[in-house]
Amino acid sequence: MSGEGQIRVGIGGWVFPPWRGTFYPSGLPQSQELQHASRQLTAIEINGTFYNSGRADSFRKWRAETPDGFVFSLKGPRFVTHRNELAGAKEALDLFFSRGVLELGEKLGPVLWQFAPFKQFDAADFAGFLRLLPREAGGRPLRHLVEVRHQSFRTAAFSELLQEHRVAVAHVDDAKFPAFEDITADFAYLRLRRCVQEEPTGYSEEGLDHWAGRARALAAEGCDVFVYFINGAKVRAPHAAQALIQRLSM
Repeated sequence: MSGEGQIRVGIGGWVFPPWRGTFYPSGLPQSQELQHASRQLTAIEINGTFYNSGRADSFRKWRAETPDGFVFSLKGPRFVTHRNELAGAKEALDLFFSRGVLELGEKLGPVLWQFAPFKQFDAADFAGFLRLLPREAGGRPLRHLVEVRHQSFRTAAFSELLQEHRVAVAHVDDAKFPAFEDITADFAYLRLRRCVQEEPTGYSEEGLDHWAGRARALAAEGCDVFVYFINGAKVRAPHAAQALIQRLSM
């Protein structure tokens, strides 16, 4: 890695009724919510693709509605991740990438592969899965990361596999699951899940300062950085993202 990385900050999805009249102006048509969100933030993580691969015309529409430089991260579908043998996922992976997601073009960011909390680390099987992940599509490189939630992944062998395949691991700020902070690719991916209702900006001033510092430090090391405020008191997520963007611009 060389040079300074770019930092993008966003939220999970954009359709959430409690954001209407808080993040979205009162009376804004739902059809214009993505346009509004993409001009207040710099990235959005699409969670719906975990359940449904989506449609090509939807991805084309989302690409057209968002400004240059905006990025969508995607959660890979559970029919890929929630299987007994990960190394046997080739057909499922091919199916997912054939269903239109590539229509996002230059706005396609990292693809997140989230595994079930009970999924344990099997080095041979996991290595087989990482070998299947496509490295490029349509002449564009693809970035991948994994989110693992079982303590058995806390081993040097897991980190070494990710480094070998240039796949990142999600750093999740969540009391329920272990945090992994290893940098194993040319980007870092932070999923911040502790927004609270009592804080107008979701996280405290000190918390936002911490994550701004962490993002800056990673970018200074040459990593592109993706920061998403996910869950917790979700109604606060857009305000948390905007507050972090403001700090990073200072």
